[in-house]
Amino acid sequence: MKYQGVSNYSHQSPERIGILITNLGSPDAPTTGALRRYLKQFLWDPRVVELSRPFWWVILNGIILNLRPRRSARAYRAVWGAEGAPLLMHTRRQCSALAERFRARYGERVVVDYAMRYGSRSIAEVIGRMQEQGVRRLVLLPLFPQYSGATNGSTFDALAEDFCHRRWLPDLRFVSHYHDFPPYIEALARHIEQHWERHGRAQLLLLSYHGLPRRYLVAGDPYFCECHATSRLLAERLQLAEGEYLTSFQSRFGREEWLQPYTDATLKELPVKGVRSVQVCCPGFAADCLETIEEIGVENRHYFLAAGGERYEYIAALNDSVEHIDALEALLSEQIGDWLARPSTDGERRAERARRIDSQAP
Repeated sequence: MKYQGVSNYSHQSPERIGILITNLGSPDAPTTGALRRYLKQFLWDPRVVELSRPFWWVILNGIILNLRPRRSARAYRAVWGAEGAPLLMHTRRQCSALAERFRARYGERVVVDYAMRYGSRSIAEVIGRMQEQGVRRLVLLPLFPQYSGATNGSTFDALAEDFCHRRWLPDLRFVSHYHDFPPYIEALARHIEQHWERHGRAQLLLLSYHGLPRRYLVAGDPYFCECHATSRLLAERLQLAEGEYLTSFQSRFGREEWLQPYTDATLKELPVKGVRSVQVCCPGFAADCLETIEEIGVENRHYFLAAGGERYEYIAALNDSVEHIDALEALLSEQIGDWLARPSTDGERRAERARRIDSQAP
C-alpha cells in the first residue's frame, strides 16, 4: 500500500492545530443525476441502512435510485439559492465565523475548515489540505449534537478510512456528541426567546428531531435518549411546564417502525386536541436544510393547518447566529485549550536533526 504524505514536506514546517467541522452533505446540483449520485453514496452507507448488502443493493439500485432522485431534485430546486444548497451555505458561513474567531485569538496557529460526510468537500479531501498547512493536532466536530451511529459514527468511519492511507497521523480528538453542553442549550433557548420576543408564544413548542428506525434504539443507539435529554434541558431553561412542549421525530423512510411520536402524525392530531397554535424547533439540526425548510416549513405546516390549526411557525435552525458560534467556539476551545498551552518546538528539533543527518551523508 502506498501511504499519502505531504507534498513538498519540510522538517521546518510550523505545526498547527486543526479544527474540522462536518455535516451530512448535499448534492452538487438540484438535478436528477446529481441526486442519484448523492443518494447512492448516502444510502449505501451500512451505518445509515443496516440491512443485508445483497438485499439492500437490489432495493436501492432497482427501485429507490430509479424513483427518488427525480422527486428529491424537485424539492431541492425549491430551496436552492445563489450559494447552492442551504446546508452547504450555512456550514460554510459557520466555518467562516469560527475561523475569524480563532484567527483573532491565535493568529495562524489554528486552522479551521469544513467538510461533508457525503458528496463534495469530502473529509479525506479536506484533511489532506489541512495537513498540507501543517496541521499535526486535529479536533473533528460533527455538527450532530445528539450521537447516532448513522451520523456521528459514520463520520468517524470516514475519518478512520482516510487515516488508513496516511503516512503521518495527527493527534486526534473526536467530539462524539454535545447534546447536553450548557452553551448549546443556552444558544437554543436564547434563539427561541428571540423568536418569542418578535412573534409571541404559541400554545405549544414542538421539538422535532430527525428520526431513526426503532430497532437502532433497541440495538443500543443512544440517539433517542439524547434527544429527550436535550428537550428536557431546554424546557427547564425556558421554564416550560409539562404540556407546553413535546418531542417528536421526522423524516421517516420506508415501512418499518421508526422512533415515535412522528412529527407529521403529531401535527395532524394536535388541532383535534385543542392546540390551535404551534411553533416548531429542530434542535438536532445545526443548520437549515431540505428537511427543515421544506419538510417542516412547508409540508408539515400544511398538515397542521389542514387539520384545523390556525397558527404555525417554524423557528429556524441556529445556523451562523452569534449564539450558535459562541457555543461552538466554547466547545472547540475546551478541546484545544491544552494543545495551545504547549509550546510547539518539535518542528525546530526535527529540522535540527534533519540538518545533522544531511551533514553526515556521504
